[in-house]
Amino acid sequence: MIAAPEIPSDFPFTQDTDTRFSSDTDFSEDPDGRATNTTKGKGGKKGKKAAGEKGKGAKGAGRINGHHQENGMENMMLFEVVKLGRSAMQSVVDDWIESYKHDRDAALLDLINFFIQCSGCKGVVSGEMFRNMQNSEIIRRMTEEFDEDSGDYPLTIAGPQWKKFKSSFCEFISVLVRQCQYSIIYDEYMMDTVISLLTGLSDSQVRAFRHTSTLAAMKLMTALVNVALNLSINMDNTQRQYEAERNKIVAKRANDRLELLLQKRKELQENQDEIENMMNAIFKGVFVHRYRDSIAEIRAICIEEIGVWMKLYSDAFLNDSYLKYVGWTMHDKQGEVRLKCLTALQGLYYNRELNARLELFTSRFKDRIVSMTLDKEYDVAVQAIKLLTLVLNSTEEVLTPEDCESVYHLVYSAHRPVAIAAGEFLFKKLFSQREPEEEGAPKRRGRQSPNANLLKTTVFFFLESELHEHAAYLVDSLWECGTELLKDWDCMISLLLDDTLPGEEALTDRQETALIEIMLCTVRQAAECHPPVGRGTGKRVMTAKEKKTQLDDRTRITELFAVALPPLLAKYAVDAEKVTNLLQLPQFFDLEIFTTGRLEKHLESLLRQIREIVEKHTDTEVLEACSKTYHALCNEEFTIFNRVDIARSQLLDELVDKFNRLLEDFLQEGEETDEDDAYQVLSTLKRITAFHNAHDLSGWDLFTSNFKLLNTGIENGDMPEQIVIHSLQCTHYVILWNLAKSSEGTSRKDDLLTLRKQMRAFCMMCQRYLTNVNTAVKEQAFTILCDLLLIFSHQMVSGGREHLEPLVYSPEDSLQSELLSFILNHVFIDQDDDTNNGQQDDEAVKIEALHKRRNLLAAYCKLIIYCVVDMKTGADIFKQYMRYYNDYGDIIKETMSKTRQIDKIQCAKTLILSLQQLFNEMLSELGHGFDRSSSAFCGIKELARRFSLTFGLDQVKTRDAIAMLHKDGIEFAFKDPSPQGEGGPPLNLAFLDILSEFSSKLMRQDKKTVHMYLERFMTFQMALQREDCWLPLISYRNSLQAGGDDDTMSVMSGYSSRGSSIRSKKTKPPAVTAGTSAAKRKLPEGIISSCSSSTSEVWQQSMQTPVMLPSPHLTSTAMRDAKRGRDDSYMGVYNMPHDQQQQHQHPQHHQQTPQHHQTPMDYKYVAVAPQLKRAMNYAKLRTNLQHAIRRSTGLMEEDEEPIVEDVMMSSEGRMDDLNEGMDFDTMDIDLPPSKNRRERSELKPDYFDPASIMDESVLGVSMF
Repeated sequence: MIAAPEIPSDFPFTQDTDTRFSSDTDFSEDPDGRATNTTKGKGGKKGKKAAGEKGKGAKGAGRINGHHQENGMENMMLFEVVKLGRSAMQSVVDDWIESYKHDRDAALLDLINFFIQCSGCKGVVSGEMFRNMQNSEIIRRMTEEFDEDSGDYPLTIAGPQWKKFKSSFCEFISVLVRQCQYSIIYDEYMMDTVISLLTGLSDSQVRAFRHTSTLAAMKLMTALVNVALNLSINMDNTQRQYEAERNKIVAKRANDRLELLLQKRKELQENQDEIENMMNAIFKGVFVHRYRDSIAEIRAICIEEIGVWMKLYSDAFLNDSYLKYVGWTMHDKQGEVRLKCLTALQGLYYNRELNARLELFTSRFKDRIVSMTLDKEYDVAVQAIKLLTLVLNSTEEVLTPEDCESVYHLVYSAHRPVAIAAGEFLFKKLFSQREPEEEGAPKRRGRQSPNANLLKTTVFFFLESELHEHAAYLVDSLWECGTELLKDWDCMISLLLDDTLPGEEALTDRQETALIEIMLCTVRQAAECHPPVGRGTGKRVMTAKEKKTQLDDRTRITELFAVALPPLLAKYAVDAEKVTNLLQLPQFFDLEIFTTGRLEKHLESLLRQIREIVEKHTDTEVLEACSKTYHALCNEEFTIFNRVDIARSQLLDELVDKFNRLLEDFLQEGEETDEDDAYQVLSTLKRITAFHNAHDLSGWDLFTSNFKLLNTGIENGDMPEQIVIHSLQCTHYVILWNLAKSSEGTSRKDDLLTLRKQMRAFCMMCQRYLTNVNTAVKEQAFTILCDLLLIFSHQMVSGGREHLEPLVYSPEDSLQSELLSFILNHVFIDQDDDTNNGQQDDEAVKIEALHKRRNLLAAYCKLIIYCVVDMKTGADIFKQYMRYYNDYGDIIKETMSKTRQIDKIQCAKTLILSLQQLFNEMLSELGHGFDRSSSAFCGIKELARRFSLTFGLDQVKTRDAIAMLHKDGIEFAFKDPSPQGEGGPPLNLAFLDILSEFSSKLMRQDKKTVHMYLERFMTFQMALQREDCWLPLISYRNSLQAGGDDDTMSVMSGYSSRGSSIRSKKTKPPAVTAGTSAAKRKLPEGIISSCSSSTSEVWQQSMQTPVMLPSPHLTSTAMRDAKRGRDDSYMGVYNMPHDQQQQHQHPQHHQQTPQHHQTPMDYKYVAVAPQLKRAMNYAKLRTNLQHAIRRSTGLMEEDEEPIVEDVMMSSEGRMDDLNEGMDFDTMDIDLPPSKNRRERSELKPDYFDPASIMDESVLGVSMF
């Protein structure tokens, strides 16, 4: 812990004739940075008391260690009273004042111990210490008695007992000064002692002392500011009375009153001087050092309080001398400190009378405030926007159009508080200039109302922002501040339907589209009362007032749009986009109003318009909007149901009859189909499919006709793709509606058998369409097939639906392989391969294509997760994790996580199978003599490392799975004999290098078991081999024999691109590390025994292999340091000769535990000399870089990605705003005195120049 240089405990206070209150820039300093004064304060030194004062605390009623001692009964200490917070603080302070009047030394001793105890220190200042020791000596003694075992102290301790301690502590200081403001604080003793103590404590290296004393000093300063403010008011009043009395004629003038007023003014002036000296001492002794403290909470306290001072006593504090501290601290690296800066400034900008004093500050730090609207801390960004709104209210010309535009786009932010704050800023900027309405004039409505121009402005802003399809977010942002405007649906309807006024410019087609979209969003917001998708903060219980407002709004929406919607639909009937939005309005109607409001004729008109739109349009979105509108209106709870149901049935009867008639003619034409007939079939099929999505059309036999159509398409092979796609979708809906009816439990057994037959026939039809030449048809068939397999899987009988057992369908192996082949051929492809008939791919097309492929992959992964297909098929998916990480990494990772929850062992076998497949593919491509530093092999190792990370840190949960993974990996490595003949390494031996990535996930006792299993496959000659081709075996054995630290690190070996490292000289002794690791991993015996028994069963299943003769264990001295991260450059693991090994051991040699100690073999140094040299060089490089690049030893379940932290969260470009701020990352509290303070002679005219308080060398960066 570092702190600012100590301030002398006997801090003198200046009593100058110049009573002007000043900041730290007004103090002179000696060359050492100590404050100098030509005269001492009236109180003299505080460390030692005057001779006449010593006796007061020595005898009398008496106190011991700050405790009252009366007849052996001990009164409660101040700390306990404040801690409980039950008594009124006024009475507590009054009691202390009485005590002070009786014995001020004893009372001050109580107060000193109060501050010591509030810091969490268990030491007690005795009367002897108080009388004979300097404050610095007392603080040093208290520091020695501080409990260092716990980092908590009252201000940071959690729990209900300490919840209100801070507020009680601050209240005590405030009440103490308020009660003492007329006498005691001017006795030149109490305040001098307290300020001297708090100044010394705030300079301590102990965080608890610094934090507590800084809070106390700042609250003490605030209380003194209130006293100074009252004195200033009294002085002004006295001066006015004096002037009034003096201006009276001589006959009426009272000379004695003049003398009294003059004497009173003199006393008030002296008191003001004394208070200002106290404030100067606190500001210079505490604030100017602690506002740059290394602890963010302390910095936040300072900034919060200086904001209070500037607001309370603006005449003394609101100037550039103090504002600069807030401006500099806006660059703080901690969000809570930046937040305090903004809230402090908001209190100043809110008062328009203070704006003139803020002009220079605003011009200097405006850019920083604007950039903070993009702060990575959302709370800071919100307050920055609110501050700019206050600036806008006070001085609108200060903000440039560029400044405003940087806030405008935040109305589309996903974070709702940020968006709402930006919406308020936008509303103030664009809509503040309203036309004043004349008093007594009738209120104008429609397009003549004042809101007409404001709505047009909203539309213009929405179009200029070029963020279409985001109108809901704009409306939500403006909802709280512009509700009256956004709910003016009368005006919106008038702008769309009424003729323009003379001289008024009509809305363009694009503007009308935008207005309709905004109108729909306002209706939805009013009816649903929750923010749009992606902005919600969870479900919120509505208040009674909000519910009433919602009901009133829905009633008004129904009354307005039931009348206006039919003419709107008639006017825009041919515009698909406008009609789609307008047709969504009935979903928010209160249908009861149609009856109670006598609006049946308008309902008939609405149904007629919807029918005409269905007949005119073939666009899918329009037809689905019509379908949803019928669904919303067909509610059996309301009396209008029969009327709507009749209209819907008539429409569907006509559509189905027309479809059957057209289909019969279309199929009879054979291969010579007419384009007009095909279009008629397609348009009718589109309408039926759109309605079948929301309505049960099982009364019309659509399965037979659609299946016949699909079968004809298979036989002829020339069916138009759109007809096939919509026919597949329509048939899918038929089956789902039949299943929904069967799930109710009322269907007959014959209906279930019919549904089973239809479902299986349709699945076979979809399977046949997987080989269609058209990509869109294949994708549709694949998606529907995956959905059907998932719906009709074995899980459909759960939840009391056993009667659906006959419908369960499990795909055959041929179907599973066909689905997997489709995924591999259509999803895991390069972007350039997925072209659309030679269409020039732009960014939007690429994104849409990727979205389709992600949906296909997700559909198949759901089959794996729900065990519809064999989990082993996931190996072909998992092996693509690294190659297609950017496109599908999240989907594949989630699939791995879900499969592990279902079956940990089978998931592990699938993971190792995917690595084996990649290894075999590499062998077939590169041959058995491949280079292990090749990109292909390194890629497989990196994939294995990523797989290892997904197992997390709980080794007990994944114990069996990791054991099975190693078992399968070892068997694969020794499965095929050497292609070089007898004596050569097995074909797949290099796979052990990949398997070593999972060694860190083995528990210590399991490593021995795995090692024994490995030795069953080895021969004696294998153990003696030292050629490069045997290095994977050596490396894997070493990873199994390693202990302690290596349990949490991935072992990189061989010719990997990441390599391994030689143990650093700074590595902890092995015995200590092992002991620590063992202690951390200590488990209950029951758990260990059960896990051991379950793990041993894994190895019982293994094949019988010849047992090799005992061979000496091999130990690699080039083991990974667990405290260091993984490296990107290669270094193999080799065993060093014993003499070389000694050179790289830690200077302190500890005895290793027997189970980890291995006897090192003396290999031929000549054979490994080049590798050793490279290892040595690499070790030196690692040592030099270990402080620059560091990585946590804990392996998170999430993939480790580099995190670049920045104060800004701007998405486009980086805002270079740090040219004004201080770098708090390099904050150094323990600076030389000359660096922390400066002499008065160095004062520069520009208070905002950083050189006015600190040298450039201290700041590290220039402020401007």
